[in-house]
Amino acid sequence: MIERLGSSRKNGYGDFMWLFLLTALTMIAFAANSVLTRLAVDGGFIDPSSFALMRVLSGAVVLGMIMTIRGGSLHLLQRNRVVGACSLATYMAGFSLAYLTLDAGLGALILFGVVQVSMFAHGAMSGSSPTHRQVVGASIAFAGLLLALWPGPGGQANIVGAGFMIAAGLGWAVYTISGRASPDPLAATTANFILCLPVLAVVLVGLASRTTALGLALAILCGGVTSGLGYALWYTVLPRLQQSVAAVIQLSVPIIALIGGAVLLGETITPLVALATLLVISGIAIAVTSRSVQADRT
Repeated sequence: MIERLGSSRKNGYGDFMWLFLLTALTMIAFAANSVLTRLAVDGGFIDPSSFALMRVLSGAVVLGMIMTIRGGSLHLLQRNRVVGACSLATYMAGFSLAYLTLDAGLGALILFGVVQVSMFAHGAMSGSSPTHRQVVGASIAFAGLLLALWPGPGGQANIVGAGFMIAAGLGWAVYTISGRASPDPLAATTANFILCLPVLAVVLVGLASRTTALGLALAILCGGVTSGLGYALWYTVLPRLQQSVAAVIQLSVPIIALIGGAVLLGETITPLVALATLLVISGIAIAVTSRSVQADRT
């Protein structure tokens, strides 16, 4: 599969179709994390703590197998692994706990919005001056995020669930920022999954209360397939995509999760959530395409 991606100049249209297919599968896998977690946790098949632990364990096993086949070192004792493991644990715990009360699509929207807005803010505070277009886009996305979190009449976000998902988004933002400089993101992700497990065990093991065979199966599916294989697939196609294209493609994840939640779980897409989704996705699209627009004008 990777070899077919590597022969883009020879295969032309065929390679493009493979890239499109694999990218689409990756986005579906990312959205499926929300649907599977909501189904397992809200359905009462497994408690959030057990789900998070099993998701990380199965993800670590699958990623470890991929690394064994591919070869390479994990460098488990690097200093930045502490930040990666702790931020990944924050994401995993918050993500699972949030879906006790949030719909799959709304949770994905809050997570995605918090991650992107946090990364914009980090870039601005670290000395990377945002362009006017980026400021406008981030402001629109932030307005949409506030609308998604609106607690008044018509609001759909449970305040506790939203709080857990905000924590998950902040954890994933820190995880993403800390791992940007990694020369081997797949190896870094594998190492962080392995190191994340004991951190989660210390924090959550006492909160585990119930599991069923179906709940465990859903957690393994989420960790081993839609997370583990999903990340591996993403790091395969990512080098073939322009940075702005990769960012825009990820805008499809909340939409897929909204549709998946509505079709598979019977969740309702309210006008407020639809408007919030439009604002968040439009704002981020404006911001992440800023550089490509500037490049076209120069």
